[in-house]
Amino acid sequence: MQVRGSRRLLGAVVLASGLALTSCTATPDARSATPAASGDGVLRLGLLLDSTGDSQYLNDAQRAAVVLAVQQANAAGGFAGKPVELLPAEIGTDTATGARNLAKAGADAVIGTTDSSRAPKAIDVLSTAKIPLISPANASAALSTYRSGGFYFRTAAPEGAEGAALIELARHSGAKSVAILRQAGGKAEADAASASARAAGLTESGSAEFTGTAIGSAAAGAKGADAVVVIAQGDGQPILAAAADAGIAGSKLLLSSGLIGHYGSTLANRALEGTRAVVPGVFPTPEFQSALLEHSPGLKDLTFAAEAYDAASLAVLAAGEAKDDGGASIAAKLTGVSGGTVPGRNPMEAREKCTGLPDCLARQARGATVDYDGMSGPIAFDSHGDITTARFLEFDFGADNQPHRVGEVTVAR
Repeated sequence: MQVRGSRRLLGAVVLASGLALTSCTATPDARSATPAASGDGVLRLGLLLDSTGDSQYLNDAQRAAVVLAVQQANAAGGFAGKPVELLPAEIGTDTATGARNLAKAGADAVIGTTDSSRAPKAIDVLSTAKIPLISPANASAALSTYRSGGFYFRTAAPEGAEGAALIELARHSGAKSVAILRQAGGKAEADAASASARAAGLTESGSAEFTGTAIGSAAAGAKGADAVVVIAQGDGQPILAAAADAGIAGSKLLLSSGLIGHYGSTLANRALEGTRAVVPGVFPTPEFQSALLEHSPGLKDLTFAAEAYDAASLAVLAAGEAKDDGGASIAAKLTGVSGGTVPGRNPMEAREKCTGLPDCLARQARGATVDYDGMSGPIAFDSHGDITTARFLEFDFGADNQPHRVGEVTVAR
């Protein structure tokens, strides 16, 4: 993920960064394995917090959410009658060293990283140690096929889902044709948008790639489309100003989350009137916000809090279902407790729906196999450890060029 300051107030946000597909790790896939018990009877969770500088605030929300999940687990009796332990967080950009430190400390599952580009180094270390890594924020499409041996999961939607969400907005607006303008680097999201447009019966016309903020010629070629999707990461003001100068009405624009911002007078009056945008995630419920603030009263931002809480909760529930705190056992049960279908197992297996960790733990204690729906929504991991239902906040821009939250968009992958 890459973080932009203008989005701090928007709740849970995920963005992507590219990475190469190179790794070597354990096989076969741990997500569908049936491992022998390997735990020592104490469930230990680790945290990799890799945000620094202007993005350092992201660490606080994730830490608070994981602390809350651990406290709720212990209030329900812990794991096998012993308290769940939260190891001291590893903070910094050297995720390989942080992962090694957590493995040496006995972590059974690790929550992190935030930045997609740092995930591979953590995956390489932890998969070799047979410790699942569950990211609350990684969005890079490349991570879906990164070789983790089945020890990598994420509660954030891969970037391709955002492209599908933008096309869903176009479809609902009655558009018959769409142009997809993407900044260099937004290929995965643009490809997903293109595929979704075809599936929805929309004609794609005028699509183009642009470099940096030089969208002018691409925008001029897209004017004839009913809807114009713009995919970029940052530099919104010059990009959108150039789109307006090229004659694209605000009511045609559909913006990726990297372009959300409070533009106001930095753009021409009414330039974005009728423009719509999406941001991955959901707005935290009042109850969840209250629970977080009760334990972390100084918390000022909730970005990735819901996803981090869900990651920790799923690890606790997976250990409970496995009746073992070993990392391999947790990895093998994560898909099931998330509501996903495990290859080679009965897809009709009866599971009880539950929301939040206390509810699910209570059902698990009564002998039920659970299907966890979290604070970020349904999870249902697929065979890559990705969520299969992605939720997005929908924003509309007014005449003042300011975004206003108006609803949600849900995309089934």
